[in-house]
Amino acid sequence: MQENTIYGFRPILEAIESDKTIDKVLIHKNLQGDLFKDLFIKVRQHKIPFQYVPVEKLNKITRGNHQGVVAFLSAIEYQSIYDIVPTIFEAGRNPFVVILDKITDVRNIGAIVRSAECAGVDAIVLPLKGGAQLNDDAVKSSCGALLKVPICRHSNLVEVINFLKDSGIELIAVYEKAKNMYYNKDFKQPVAIVMGNEYEGIAWDYLRECNDSIKIPMIGSIDSLNVSVATGIVLFEVVKQRLIHH
Repeated sequence: MQENTIYGFRPILEAIESDKTIDKVLIHKNLQGDLFKDLFIKVRQHKIPFQYVPVEKLNKITRGNHQGVVAFLSAIEYQSIYDIVPTIFEAGRNPFVVILDKITDVRNIGAIVRSAECAGVDAIVLPLKGGAQLNDDAVKSSCGALLKVPICRHSNLVEVINFLKDSGIELIAVYEKAKNMYYNKDFKQPVAIVMGNEYEGIAWDYLRECNDSIKIPMIGSIDSLNVSVATGIVLFEVVKQRLIHH
């Protein structure tokens, strides 16, 4: 069993009540009873992602008396982009944000966050559901960068995108069908770079809200880069332009 796993109604309730950050709760499909109702209400109130699973999955995770519920504690503390953006402006810095749309591979997330930390990114925004779990493996693959860059998880990324735009930050999607090459884009203004899921790219809901889109030129026969490599290329173009500008 992983170190960051807890199970049983009372331990999970206590973890929620003591404000521990929980990545996800797995719930046996046929659970009933008052304790389950109490727990479920708390999970919904705190907007904790949950999933119904067969009992075999829970038994694989732990041999203990899980009572039909297992929770994964987060290895990191999440922050709110709504709190971070004003502090970036107040500190006189030029905002540099990354939004990741449902990146599912832990190593990709780790590599992206490592590049982001090196590039001086102010915050990384993830959706509440659908992305990789930010567990100890993710922290390791980021070489500890996950503990240094503010990570924000929000249930509504369209709202986040509109908030960033209203704050004067340009939203730029990295999108293979874009007309502009990434190196022709001016990144010296406040920017938020949007990267898509490894298989489906950026969800249309987010793409249409972005101010602009850019692409990385491809010469070889494979027409797509690993998402962490693509992110690194764009992030360091931002760094290059801002350093030259200074």
